[in-house]
Amino acid sequence: MKLLVCAMEHSSNLHLGALKKELPESVEFVGVFDKKLGNPIVDLSALAIMGFVDVLKKLRFFFRLRDDMVALAKDADKVLLMDSSGFNLPLAKSLKKAYPDKEIIYYILPQAWAWKKKRIPVLERTIDHLASILPFEKEYYSASAPIEYVGHPLLDEIDTFKGRLTCKGTITYMPGSRPSEIKRLMPLFHELRTHFKQEALIVIPPNFSTAKINELYGNLSDFIITHEAHDALYKSDFAFICSGTATLEAALIGTPFILSYIAKPLDYMIARALVKLSYVGLSNIMFDKMSHRALHPELLQNEVSVQNLLDAYNSMDKEAFLRDAITLRNYLQKGSSARVAEIILEGKK
Repeated sequence: MKLLVCAMEHSSNLHLGALKKELPESVEFVGVFDKKLGNPIVDLSALAIMGFVDVLKKLRFFFRLRDDMVALAKDADKVLLMDSSGFNLPLAKSLKKAYPDKEIIYYILPQAWAWKKKRIPVLERTIDHLASILPFEKEYYSASAPIEYVGHPLLDEIDTFKGRLTCKGTITYMPGSRPSEIKRLMPLFHELRTHFKQEALIVIPPNFSTAKINELYGNLSDFIITHEAHDALYKSDFAFICSGTATLEAALIGTPFILSYIAKPLDYMIARALVKLSYVGLSNIMFDKMSHRALHPELLQNEVSVQNLLDAYNSMDKEAFLRDAITLRNYLQKGSSARVAEIILEGKK
């Protein structure tokens, strides 16, 4: 089987790697994905963008990439789209127009429930199988929608949970994976580091060159560099994390943390106008759906200062966090890779 894949995000490719292990070797990936998983048609580093403004700068490139993917689909048996709705949903429309009978599977769905709910009818018409990783997501779709909660991919990758607070003397710092967010947070994290005696781990994407690390992070002599986020979080008593998948990873491992996020002012203004959510962190969004409150502190934009991070750290009820993290883990139930592999291998319904 030849499977056309579009997985642009680093986190999506981690999940794609877990999915690949569930598929027979006869399934060949073509399209956009990490080169560790096959032979993609583009280097993922060329796709790294952050926010609405950066998207506009690369529109022509993405239009060409969409056309290339539609051409590739001709010889593909099925299509697997993962996350990245700004590119994947228009791609799905083009694919369905060119090949009406080609089965399209969307794994890690666009967060249409958070903003642009008008996308939901489009998804229902365009996608043959909507593989949801959020238990509450199905509530926003019609009763006839081809949507199924398949489990959460992080539970395929995180099989350990602390179960109790630790005092190992280590704090993890995770300033994100995109250059713009790293540059905004690292000056604060450098100063924040001086307030703690604990050993400091800093998680850096494995594909970053030495030159890029020096440019983005500055002098890291006071930090221990690691590329293994899950291992770092498990070893740590606490974490300071930029918004993203890492917030849910920390919750599922059982490591208390504070989210801190600084976006470009224009991007933040646009997002606040469009997104109707009380929280930014994925674990907070999920926990709010369950319990109507936050799981962890969030500091955004001008709130992000060294003093505010220290105050949040000192005032956080870490025992309560751990109890809530267990509840969240139980809410997600299971991993998703095995079920998505079944969907890919079974006939179109």
